[in-house]
Amino acid sequence: MRPSKCVECADFPCLDVNKDRYLVPDIETEPDKIIAIMISEAPPQNADDYFYASNNPFYQQTTVQAFNDAGFDVSSMKDVLNLGVYVTTAIKCAKTAYSISPYTIENCCVRILENEMALFPKIKAILLMGDTAIKAMNCTAKRNIGKRIIPSGSTYKIRKNKYSYKQVRVFPSYLQTGKSYLIEKSKRKMIAEDIKATLAHQ
Repeated sequence: MRPSKCVECADFPCLDVNKDRYLVPDIETEPDKIIAIMISEAPPQNADDYFYASNNPFYQQTTVQAFNDAGFDVSSMKDVLNLGVYVTTAIKCAKTAYSISPYTIENCCVRILENEMALFPKIKAILLMGDTAIKAMNCTAKRNIGKRIIPSGSTYKIRKNKYSYKQVRVFPSYLQTGKSYLIEKSKRKMIAEDIKATLAHQ
C-alpha cells in the first residue's frame, strides 16, 4: 500500500504553503506491520531533501541520526520502516514562512493527515516532532473526541506526561529535521528518549 495513492488534497486552498512542494510518502508499506507513526512538520523546499528521496536526503540523515541516538542501528528510512515506524509530515506542502497558520494545519488534518493515520490500524504510539505536529494532533483530537490532548506549555515540561488518543499513546517531542537538530545536544538527547519510549510502547 502506498499512502500517496490513498490520500490527497484536491484543491489546495492554503495560502501560506508552496503547493509545488506537495509531498505524501510514496513508499510501499505493510499497514499491519506499522506500530508507530512519527509526524514531523512539513516537506522541505527542495524535494531532494525529503525523507524518502534518493541519494541520502537531508531529512533522512537527521531522522536516521535520531534513531541512532536512541540506540537503534539504522542507516536508511527503509530501516526505520522495518522497525515498524512510518514517518510523515503534519503539513503536506512546504511552508513559505517560519510559522504555519491554524487554518492550514486544520485543512491538512481534515483532508489528509487523519485519513493517512487511519491507513495504519495497528499503531500503538504517535510521536509528534515539534509544535506543528502537536497542533495538528490537537486539531484531530478536538474534531474526533471533543478535546485537545496535549496541553500548552514548553515541550520539555510536558513531554514526560502520559497522553493518549483512542487508546494510542501520544508522545510530544522536538523537530528532528532542521539543521539545528545536529547541534542542539540537549534536544537530541530528549528526542532519543522519546523515540525509545515510543518503540517501547507496544
